[in-house]
Parts: sequence; C-alpha cells; structure tokens
Amino acid sequence: MSPLNDTKFQFSVFLLTGIPGQEDTQFWISIPFCCIYVVSIVGNSIILFVIKTDPRLHEPMYILLSMLAATDLGLLIATMPTILGIYLFNSREINFHACFAQQYFIHSLSLIESSMLLLMSFDRFVAICDPLRYVSILTPARIAKMSLVLVVRSLSLLFPHPFLLKRFQYCRANILSHSYCLFQDVMKLACSDITVNSLYGLSVKCLTVFFDIVLIFLSYVMILKTVLSVTSRTESLRALNTCVSHLCAVLLFYVPEISLSLIHRFGNRSSHLPQILLSYIYVLVPPLVNPIVYSVKSTYFRERIIRVFFK
Repeated sequence: MSPLNDTKFQFSVFLLTGIPGQEDTQFWISIPFCCIYVVSIVGNSIILFVIKTDPRLHEPMYILLSMLAATDLGLLIATMPTILGIYLFNSREINFHACFAQQYFIHSLSLIESSMLLLMSFDRFVAICDPLRYVSILTPARIAKMSLVLVVRSLSLLFPHPFLLKRFQYCRANILSHSYCLFQDVMKLACSDITVNSLYGLSVKCLTVFFDIVLIFLSYVMILKTVLSVTSRTESLRALNTCVSHLCAVLLFYVPEISLSLIHRFGNRSSHLPQILLSYIYVLVPPLVNPIVYSVKSTYFRERIIRVFFK
C-alpha cells in the first residue's frame, strides 16, 4: 500500500470487512442486503409521501414520525455504498477522507434519530398526561424549534470527530472491523495516544444517547403513573396501546447502539462475528422495521398507505 506524502499516515486507504470466512458467497449474501435496502427505502419514502399529502396526518406524532423516516433514509444512504460495494463488487478500499465523512454522517444521523425518539416520547407523555393541552403545547412551530435544537446539538458535538481522527498517525494496520466506518473502529487503528479522543467520544455519548435514554425512561414513568391512576382498565390499555409503536422503535434503536458501543470499548477479546452482526442490526433493522410497526399499529395510517398502491 503506497504511503501518503503526509507523514502522519502510513496507509492511503482503509480496508473494510465483510463477514469473515464467507468471501466465496459474498454475491449471495448481497441479495438479502439489497432486499433490505429496497424495502427500507420504499417504506420510509411512502411514510414521508403519505404524511405530506394527507392533511389529517399533519399532527405532532406523524410529523415526528416523518422526521424519523427522513433520518432513517439518511442512515441508509450513508451506509449503502460501502456495504453493497463489498458484497456486490468486492470493493473493500475506502480513502481516509471518505471514511471520516462516512463516520461523521453515520454517528450524526444516529444521534438525530435518538433525538427524534426523545421528542416522540415527549409527544406520548403530553398526549396521555395532559391531553387537554396537547394541541396548545405541541404546536408545529414548537416542534420545529425543538427538532432544530436537537439536530444542531447532534451535528455540532460530532463536528470535531473527523478532525481529531485526521491528526493521528495510522501505522498499526488499515483493516477496519465493519463494512462501514465507525469512530471507535477507526480510532483503534491509531498508533498515537487516543485518551483524549476516547474521553471526548464518551462525553458526547453521555450528553446525547444516555441523556435521551434517561428522559425517555422518565417520560414512561410518568405515563405509567398517569395510566395506573385511571380507574377504567379499558382506558388504561387504550392509552398504553398508543405507546407500543414508540417502545418498539426505542428498543430496536438503543439495544444494538449500546451493545455495539460496549463491545467496542470493553469487548476486545470477544468473537468478531457478534460484533459484525450487531453492526448490521444497528444500521439496517430500525429503518426496516419502523415503517412496518407504525403502519400496523395505526389503522387510518395503514389504509392511507394501501391507497398509495390501490387507488
């Protein structure tokens, strides 16, 4: 591998990794990946189209759902070139600048998705705990302001990441653990002191993901407290039923996110295969399942989606 003129780097590219030991069957492995991408892109695009064209869906819950779908589309677009490039064309090389850009967009979009899930939990909290003021509290202008603040938070906190990685010397190896670039994965290849970067990444994670998880947990504690105080069992179950879709989205996003972060930080001796499978679940499963869950739980929303295909 030819070195760069800049002496900070020994290698000019990183090498991405597919599923170890399955190099001869990569083309067949690409088929389910292609199907997942097609179904996810179509599903999230339909959600955006239906919400945009139906005035009855211009409500806080569906506006936030459209933001979640747009974020999922961005995450799919950020990971698709390298994942399909490996399995369809055996193209494993990615240069430094493209890798740094990809990891920035992946992590930023992940934090934005966490922010959307937080806002959706706040939507459920207001709808159940203070239904009479729901419309006056969650106005479109207020939703737009809260979303903008959280998006700026995600983009600004992660903005230093590519520059912090760029100043390192990469002289140990140039083989990454995944089919796309992640901050923790790239950082491990540096032969410089990464203590500051590791602490900064942990601080960003605490200020965003863990902070969002705590607020979502508190929202559901208040929701449960309100629901349990209702004497009618039917009304209680009906109120909780409106939260099922959001709870599924929360679990689908945070369980792989936290598990992958823990493996990167503390699982150096663990098997490489679970780490790879978690990385695919982390970026592919939420965009695939979220449209299905929300369309199944909402009768009117499901009917509007069916009308897209059958006039």
